[in-house]
Amino acid sequence: MSHTVPSTTPGITTGGTPKKAALASFLGSAVEYYDFFIFGSAAALIFPHVFFPDADTNAAIMSFATFGFAYVARPIGAVILGHFGDRIGRRKVLMFTLLLMGAATFVIGCLPDFKTVGWWAPALLVLARLCQGLSAAGEQAGASSMTLEHAPDNRRSFFTSWTLTGTQGGQILAALVFIPVLALPDEVKYTIGWRIPFWLSAVVVLIAFFIRRTLHEPPAFEEAKKTAQISKLPVADLLKDHWRDVLRVIACAFIAAVSTVFGTLAISYAKNVAGVDGTTTLWLVVGANFMALGTQPLFGKLADKIGRKPVFIYGALSSAVLTPVFLLSLESGSVPLMFLAAIGFFSFGYAAANAVWPSFYAEMFSTNVRFSGLAIGTQLGFLMAGFAPAIVAAMGGIQAGGWVQISIFTAVICLIATVAALTAKETFKVPTRELGQR
Repeated sequence: MSHTVPSTTPGITTGGTPKKAALASFLGSAVEYYDFFIFGSAAALIFPHVFFPDADTNAAIMSFATFGFAYVARPIGAVILGHFGDRIGRRKVLMFTLLLMGAATFVIGCLPDFKTVGWWAPALLVLARLCQGLSAAGEQAGASSMTLEHAPDNRRSFFTSWTLTGTQGGQILAALVFIPVLALPDEVKYTIGWRIPFWLSAVVVLIAFFIRRTLHEPPAFEEAKKTAQISKLPVADLLKDHWRDVLRVIACAFIAAVSTVFGTLAISYAKNVAGVDGTTTLWLVVGANFMALGTQPLFGKLADKIGRKPVFIYGALSSAVLTPVFLLSLESGSVPLMFLAAIGFFSFGYAAANAVWPSFYAEMFSTNVRFSGLAIGTQLGFLMAGFAPAIVAAMGGIQAGGWVQISIFTAVICLIATVAALTAKETFKVPTRELGQR
């Protein structure tokens, strides 16, 4: 099979392959974040009643901890999947991660509850969650690498932004599926009702599978194979040549905690403190993510014009500023104000950093270690996102006045990401084949 190397001339595209790669990445991320968001919603609203003995604050903290366990598995999965992604190719690993995520999510919907098997119930939930984490470790890194390497040099940020825009698609779908579940009577909701969204993930997986299987390896990876530039031990080469970039990505990736604050922690805060029903908060998530479907590609285009760093830093700082505004709006009792604050915070603030990080991080690494560098760096940084709900809940963040703790926590992680981004090189004018060269 012949492959066309993307043009480095501004304004020249390479036909349909970049678009197909972006679509496959969009759908893969949609699957991942559909699965992750229904788990996060269930961790906030359902699991304390189903998998733990008492639905009190301790149950909520333990439930949020199960959400975080996937992020423990992610660094392990990043090393393993990153190795194979850089050795045998992006496509094969991405097919594996897609199927693993779908299987783990379906199994969660089949698990027995605490009344049936006792503490085996949360133990099995954690095991399935670890499988989700292993899958997620390779999904975004592989999808971002593949899309970037298929894209024309002058449009890399725009095309890779669709990887993370897929997360918005997945969250919208998950919320729309979960909203009817919350309307069910308790005897249905806490028995069979909550399981349905987990079973429906199989449909999304099949759609993504059939699109992804038609993709070939990107030209940059094929060129590396032909010129014998494939690393035998990608992680060793990564730590030798790019260890500073790995540390930089870890710190920048703390910004992902903003997403879990918005999509998981704020739901619990709204319910327990502000008295906002779960359906309303899920509609807030739908509205903000729907707007982000439009704003994130625009932020990606902007980063192709002015650079990755200014757009990413704007997203981080605006998230820090707008977090307390959003949380206080939940206590206002005004639904229109809540929607306005949610859209401003997520769609026009955090969305900037979220859209740009796939290109920003991936461009720090050369082709032979890009999958590993992106996977390991992001997954270690994402540990902060995974345990953010449990950490802030333990700090009193889902109690009266907890908006202060949540806001301080968010501001600190956003500042860390900003400082790390300031130390990075700007790469938006560097040709793909020269990325990561010292």
